[in-house]
Amino acid sequence: MESGVRLAEALTAVIPVEVEPDGALTLRYEGTFASLRTVTIAEDIEMVSVTQVLAWDLPLNADLRKRVAAQASSTMLGTVTLAEQTGKRGDVMLRYNFPGEGLTDQALQTLVLMVLAGGADARRALTD
Repeated sequence: MESGVRLAEALTAVIPVEVEPDGALTLRYEGTFASLRTVTIAEDIEMVSVTQVLAWDLPLNADLRKRVAAQASSTMLGTVTLAEQTGKRGDVMLRYNFPGEGLTDQALQTLVLMVLAGGADARRALTD
């Protein structure tokens, strides 16, 4: 079975999943949304790429940069970054990649939910 289809089927059992026309998966989780994609990087090596939008269109200032840096250093599963859009506004993202080959459906579900939960925690820390 194609790995993207397998990922979608595994996740649908625990969270609503939208399959996009290009094969990417879109998930909504606790005020965030995420795009997941399975990418073959070499023969027999498939990676699951997670990009989770934590907050968007925030005013750029020293306090936001400080809070993003704190989340970047404390988040265990993923990298939290600030994407400056215009010099005055920015979006905060979490990115995480992991090998999907050899994981059971339950392991895939657990790992993805752990990543999303970490992103949701970071969102709360940034927006509260």
